[in-house]
Amino acid sequence: MDTIAGMKTFAAVAAHASFTEGARQVGISTKLASKYIGQLEERLNAQLFNRTTRSVTLTDTGRSYYDRCLPLLEQFDELEGLVQQRQSELAGRIRITAPTGYGSSQLVHLLKPFQTANPKVSIELHLSDAHVSLIEEGHDLAVRFGALKDSSLVARKLMDMRIVCCAAPEYLETHGHPNEPAALTTHNCLLQTTSSHIDQWEFQGPQKIYNVAVSGNFRANSPRAVANMAADGLGIGRVPLYTAQPFLDAGRLQLLFEAEEAKVLGLYAVYPPSRHLTARIRAVIDHLAAQF
Repeated sequence: MDTIAGMKTFAAVAAHASFTEGARQVGISTKLASKYIGQLEERLNAQLFNRTTRSVTLTDTGRSYYDRCLPLLEQFDELEGLVQQRQSELAGRIRITAPTGYGSSQLVHLLKPFQTANPKVSIELHLSDAHVSLIEEGHDLAVRFGALKDSSLVARKLMDMRIVCCAAPEYLETHGHPNEPAALTTHNCLLQTTSSHIDQWEFQGPQKIYNVAVSGNFRANSPRAVANMAADGLGIGRVPLYTAQPFLDAGRLQLLFEAEEAKVLGLYAVYPPSRHLTARIRAVIDHLAAQF
């Protein structure tokens, strides 16, 4: 067993409190992860984990070892990064998490030229509309919309995305075209449950921003689902522009109240604070920023 490989496996198992999840993170089998930990414990002559059929927890010795392991692994990654920079060649794995809709439609296209230019970099993309923990889940980087909620992380702004109201032409033909945002109270509005104020939509008035109370018979935690339902003529949706754009281009949706749009959503690259941010992670962040 390579000592660094054993330490990485140990740190992943400790972070997830699971041999299965820890092994998945480092890309090996559960059996091999167990073998590595056993060899590490034998080398150290110490028990690092308390194991039962239901749980895996660190011993006191394991906790002390874990606390000292992490900065060493970060420094090792940084050392590799420095060598790669001097060789002008990046290599290694980058784990990125992103929203399902944006990640599967926009982000993959932005990442393609980076991977083409750096064929030895392996990207593992985890798509989820929930804010997963970067450190606990073992991700190097998150691409997220909205203000940073976790003060322990660092965010680099990539762009601003318009939040737009839209509806299908057939819906407007059947139910009428609202001439002002206040008229939304008489329409079926499709709500996104991940918004901070689900049933209050913001608009820009002559003097200040104001809210319109909205309601409807469909809610979803995904802006893509809202855009799809709006395109199918169920009601009026309010979503990030990237979600609506394919339907706008196809003529299945049209924008409403463009002059009254009050909200934009920041898109950020989010990562754990570390002086040892590896060269490949810095490079992919710089690449994404340059794309915008």
